[in-house]
Amino acid sequence: MRFVRPLYIPPLDADHTESGSLIMRDGSTAAIRPAEPSDAVMMQQFVDRLSPESRRRRFFSESSPSSDSTAALCHSSNPRSQFTLVVTRVWKGTLRIIAAGSYWARDEQTAEVAMAVDDAFHGKGLGTLLLERLALQAIRHGFIRLWAVTHAENLAMREVFRESGFTAHEAYEGEDMAVELSLIPTEKTVTRGEVRERLATTASLRPFFQPQSIAIIGVSHDPHKIGYRLLDAVTAGGFRGGIYPVNPKATDIKNIRTYPSVQEIPEPVDLAIIAVPRGSVSSVIDECAAKGIRACVIITAGFAEAGADGAALQRQLVAKVRQHGMRMIGPNCFGIVNTDPAVRLNATFTSLFPPQGKVAMSSQSGALGLATLAGARRVRLGISSFASVGNKADVSTNDLLQYWEEDPATDTILLYVESFGNPRRFARIARRVSRCKPIIAVKAGRSQSGRRAASSHTAALAASDVAVDALFHQAGVIRAESLDELLNLAAGLSNQPLPPGRRVGIVTNAGGPAILCTDACEAGALVVPELSDRTKATLASSLPSAGALNNPVDLIASATSDQYAKTIETLLSADEIDALIILYIALTVRDTADIARGILTGIENGRKGGAKTKPVFIGWMAEGDMDRTFSVQTETIPTYPLPETPALVLSKAVSYGEWRKQRPGMVPDFDDLDLAAARTICAAALFQRGTGWLTTEETRNILNAIRLSIQAGGVAKTADEAAALASGVGYPVAVKLASHQIVHKTEIGGVQLNLKDEQAVRRAFDSMRMRLAETNQLGAMEGVLVQPMVTGGVEVMVGVTGDPLFGPLIAFGLGGIHVEILGDIRFRITPLTDRDAAEMIRGIKGYRLLTGYRSHPPVDLEALKETLLRVSRLVEEIPQISELDLNPIFALPPGQGCRIVDARIRVNHADPRLTKY
Repeated sequence: MRFVRPLYIPPLDADHTESGSLIMRDGSTAAIRPAEPSDAVMMQQFVDRLSPESRRRRFFSESSPSSDSTAALCHSSNPRSQFTLVVTRVWKGTLRIIAAGSYWARDEQTAEVAMAVDDAFHGKGLGTLLLERLALQAIRHGFIRLWAVTHAENLAMREVFRESGFTAHEAYEGEDMAVELSLIPTEKTVTRGEVRERLATTASLRPFFQPQSIAIIGVSHDPHKIGYRLLDAVTAGGFRGGIYPVNPKATDIKNIRTYPSVQEIPEPVDLAIIAVPRGSVSSVIDECAAKGIRACVIITAGFAEAGADGAALQRQLVAKVRQHGMRMIGPNCFGIVNTDPAVRLNATFTSLFPPQGKVAMSSQSGALGLATLAGARRVRLGISSFASVGNKADVSTNDLLQYWEEDPATDTILLYVESFGNPRRFARIARRVSRCKPIIAVKAGRSQSGRRAASSHTAALAASDVAVDALFHQAGVIRAESLDELLNLAAGLSNQPLPPGRRVGIVTNAGGPAILCTDACEAGALVVPELSDRTKATLASSLPSAGALNNPVDLIASATSDQYAKTIETLLSADEIDALIILYIALTVRDTADIARGILTGIENGRKGGAKTKPVFIGWMAEGDMDRTFSVQTETIPTYPLPETPALVLSKAVSYGEWRKQRPGMVPDFDDLDLAAARTICAAALFQRGTGWLTTEETRNILNAIRLSIQAGGVAKTADEAAALASGVGYPVAVKLASHQIVHKTEIGGVQLNLKDEQAVRRAFDSMRMRLAETNQLGAMEGVLVQPMVTGGVEVMVGVTGDPLFGPLIAFGLGGIHVEILGDIRFRITPLTDRDAAEMIRGIKGYRLLTGYRSHPPVDLEALKETLLRVSRLVEEIPQISELDLNPIFALPPGQGCRIVDARIRVNHADPRLTKY
């Protein structure tokens, strides 16, 4: 009997687990990588710098170990035997190892672990981070336990083990304490890892958005230059802290004292805004580091977006920033904004300062970020903070999401995205953030031409739009099709409660706008319901005689302020209505003020009557009065110039609200998977033949290893074997060419169905062999696959393709010929949750065929869901599988499961970006 349990996956870091950057508890950074033999001298210096107490706790002696012992720590070429990670940082002007951790194999499943941290860096969480990285490496190389021995009074190290979240068992060994850690991820380890990452990231970004002082490096007297505009924007915005312009050739600019270098500034500086020529950026970073500045915004362009040379310079820049313990936004960015009255930071090169509000935005394009800030005023949208991430060389959208997740001043997040650096990490973070704050995103590059433009603009390959749609859906991200829609959605979601349901009431003074609004509601899967008799009776007492008591409620062109007020109050109070859209088209400008008062009165009375959870949207078509703002107490009513817009916003708000109400999905694990066998088959095929399709037998063996139900039968290499197999499985049978080289078998007569006797089977075998011989392809024939014919059921398919950036993309739809003719397919990114799998099945247009249609019985939906989940586990665990096609799968009635009739698997040497962790 199989057992299903949750599978907990450790947080995905932006870099590989064995190298990249770390963010410490205080928000400062350092680099981490595997130790190399060339590190021996630096490792000895690190050990010698440790205090006697730290050496005693690490090496059980206050004396430094011998140089040979220290050098032995620097060999990490065989992680199954020994592995060491070192953390490096520029400290007091020199690149140093500030922490090191190692493990050594004790047995096949257990590794001993030990760590040490420079005394100057105690209390920053480095020990926990090192243990987390070492544990992930150990898991990847087959260990399931870590073992350590430490002095019993070494409470700090014991706390590191407890803080990790791994299940720990302590036992005294004399005066020492032996600790055993289980490396199987649990909810506790994953949750603690996410919390550590979120808090550290938030701390690292705080100097950007809450600086007490800033240096603007590269200011200019010339009003046309960016340096001057930066200073002008900061001063005009009313920044509350110290402002320190830097220009070696000026003593003051805009009547503000100017310093020849960062080092000459007499006060501490939290944030540097850098707008110097590309060739000077690196030296400026060194000066900022020497000054103790922890955050830099690099406006300067000419890096990765400018070609290979610029990309190389950008890599060097990132390495330098991280080694100095700093964070960087940019390069090639527009700047940052924080409207908090206690900060009022406009570190951009435009004087436009947006109104304060609860909406944060990250933009990969500076120009579109500027357009969005300008548009925010038009739709009366308040901004909390803004960041133009430019090339995203260090601080990324993922970092900003975690900062805004913790930011009490932000309740809605907007993204303009051209490319993804780590979409799987984005999915994990966005899925968590979307549970409490809506994320609205525009992803550029939907068209082929757009993808080319996005690639050239950001120096990054654009991702498959199918994968982007799947990513956003799974993470609860609301996708906007344009900047205008982004702003409209932001205005709606930041100012109104999420609708409790899909039932919409519409009030109007003209039929045409109401029809367009109603059509848009239905296109968005909203419901415009009939009104109850009670609601109609209440309306009848105040409506004009020519008015319509149906929904939409038409007050006709002569509608008065009082009629609007009473109708709005009535509809907001109606139990059959979840949300309200108010439409008004002005006859003359003179009418608008009075009608506006009536609308506000109706909303206010409705709220007082208890309708506080129902969102209200206005379609205000009043030329000459289009800038009107509707506010009721502390509530701003989103107002749009077209009748369809409120329906579109409401439709996406409803879908997002439904997503939030659903329980989070679970990634299931199955105790009967033989992934080791499947992995061995793939590795052997790659070793023997390289990249390509697996043989029929290899494919069937892999599917058997993950306990998928395959149609009975087998591969026959001769006509006699085929006849014997057919007799064994029972007639009628299907005979199919078995070949990993010939993909489209039907085109050469390689599929023959419904064969009723031995002679037919022999003829089928011989004809396939003869056909291949005629085309000089006989060497591609592995034999034939003989299977009994399947009766009943519905043909479906499951497929996987490996996206170079997103990882495995899994597909489900109707199978057989339907997949090509109808294209009725749903896609998701792995790992699939049980909720993802169920949604994929329910989401196809042919779902009614699966639930029973006319005389056809329903199919086993649970078996289909399990098939999707097992395939997801397979491709997640074995990244060498680049393609998989199970088509057709016969979905049988409940209790009978489903049968895979045809299957193909292609393997490729794994891209390290697609490894499990």
